Formats: sequence, C-alpha cells, structure tokens
Amino acid sequence: MNESKKPSFILASASPRRKELLEKAGYDFEVKPSAVDESLYSPEGKNSEHYALELAFAKAISVAIQHPERLVIGADTIVDLDGEIIGKAKDADDAERITRALFAKPHKVVTALALIRIENKIEMAQTDTTVVYPKVLSDQQIAAHIKSENWKGKAGAYGIQDSSDEFVAKIEGSYTNVVGMPMELLEKMFEKL
Repeated sequence: MNESKKPSFILASASPRRKELLEKAGYDFEVKPSAVDESLYSPEGKNSEHYALELAFAKAISVAIQHPERLVIGADTIVDLDGEIIGKAKDADDAERITRALFAKPHKVVTALALIRIENKIEMAQTDTTVVYPKVLSDQQIAAHIKSENWKGKAGAYGIQDSSDEFVAKIEGSYTNVVGMPMELLEKMFEKL
C-alpha cells in the first residue's frame, strides 16, 4: 500500500501484538482500548465468524461514539476447534485444558476487523481465517507452557509469535491473522474506503 494512502485511525484494542504489527507496517494510529465487557456476549448459536464480527463491531462502535469524526478499528480473535469457540483461558487449569485440546488436531483462528467512522456513515467488517496444524506436545511441554504464563490474554491460550517453532507444524493462511491483526485483510479494507 502506498505510504501516502495509509489512513490515520484509532485502534480500539489494548493488544500489544496488534499495536506492534501496525507500527511495523508504518501506520499512523493511536490506541484507545474499548471498554466492552466480552462476557456479555455469548457465542451460543453463533458460528466463529459471526461471534468474532459481533465482538469486533461492539469494540469499534464503543470507541467511535466518543470520536465520531475519526476512523476506528475494532478487532477480535477467536479460535474454532471443530465448531467450538475458544477464547482466552480463565486460569491455569483452563489454559491446560485448552492447550491439550488444540494441540491434538488442526484448528482455525478467526480474526474479525470492524472499521467505523460515524461522521461519514462508514461501517465495514470482515473476517480472516487461518488453519493451524499443531505439533503434538509432550506433557512436559504443556506444563512448561502453563508455568510460563504466556497463555494469559491470548485466544486459544497461546501466541504463535511466542512459540511457533515449538507448537506449530504449519499454517494455511495469514500468519498475522493468528497474531491478531490480519494485515493483508486490513489493507484490502483500506483500499475500499
């Protein structure tokens, strides 16, 4: 994308991984995390794309209302294991349960992006999906992962940027999507603005 065409925006996320990806790509943005309580949104009866879109949109609109003249980006990443939506681990026991399930077979990582600017009536939302093929982990590797606490605050209780060599055999799709900000999708969405 041409440097001069990169829009300025607000990122409605506290994720250090999203911030780092956007900084590396040279975007002009500021961070204003959304105060949306994700526990108020239930995945019941929703597929992973619909649920991620609902959360990303809620996060974007909560910040856009305070800044109607600014473009706001909300994002949400979830993991889908055979149709079961897996978010962030609640505690170490939950992280171990999630890790054992996810690293037994392939799973999907779905990130939704919502772009909103109230002043211009801009509302755009899309998802990106990457399939992750895990390596089989030993009990010792799982125990070390839980002890490290690298699972905290991450969908699926892991971060590919922290442990890809150890945990992941291969991926099909966008690497940055698994990190939490599908950069290729974001550029396509910006081109449509």
